[in-house]
Amino acid sequence: MDNEPRQEEGIVLTDAQKRRRRERSIAIALALGILVVLFFAVTLVKGPAVLIRPM
Repeated sequence: MDNEPRQEEGIVLTDAQKRRRRERSIAIALALGILVVLFFAVTLVKGPAVLIRPM
């Protein structure tokens, strides 16, 4: 067993790339949240008639 510290394997992102990834993740989360709120609002506006449909 080696006592030497292991180097990270794979791709190492720069600080700018990490920042852009975080900004992109936040944008996706906000878009998803807005979509959920939109669907919820449309459901409230339509009211209980959404559940009453002919078979």
